[in-house]
Amino acid sequence: MENISELIAKDLLSIKAVFFRPNEPFTWASGIKSPVYCDNRLTLTNVKVRTDVESALAETIKKEYPEVEVLMGTSTAGIAHAAITGHLLSLPMGYVRSGSKDHGRQNQIEGKLEKGQKVVVVEDLISTGGSVIEVVNVLREAGAEVLGVVSIFTYGMKKGLDRLAEANVKNVSLTNFDLIAKIAAEEKYIEEEAVERLIQFRNNPSDESWIR
Repeated sequence: MENISELIAKDLLSIKAVFFRPNEPFTWASGIKSPVYCDNRLTLTNVKVRTDVESALAETIKKEYPEVEVLMGTSTAGIAHAAITGHLLSLPMGYVRSGSKDHGRQNQIEGKLEKGQKVVVVEDLISTGGSVIEVVNVLREAGAEVLGVVSIFTYGMKKGLDRLAEANVKNVSLTNFDLIAKIAAEEKYIEEEAVERLIQFRNNPSDESWIR
């Protein structure tokens, strides 16, 4: 039977939510050349993939964080996933803005959150971990007990893993860069020889020696 990680990897590849182009790299805002493009928002517009992803998020939360009381999405990509998964689990949800509003009540946390509540953060993608750690810190400062993070996809970059460990943040992802690269080669999205180059990028994104 196909496991969840493989199923989600194949889903993301099939709709080009994770799209590999090792011979024509994309350029990130930071200037880094990347062989991969990620847009997990595309999962929302494909009913079959959306169902797979949200069901997997719900099952993962039940297994990894059985004490959860509230889901909090990251802004903006995690909001829809937190809402749908919260509905499946009959849990309240909210989300955390990247900064406080400059009007009204000037909230950064949207939705009701009581001090001491056990929270799981819902994120679409983990790369270097910086943005999700900021969300966790905001929730902790508000008095929440953050059990951890659940995400759709992670690069597994050392910088991200180190940051999460240093901040004492647990993350469980449905699938990961290495597995998707492997399946991409098996299903002929990319050449087999490209996998080693992709892993080389993952290990050190600032080293462009993988580009040929």
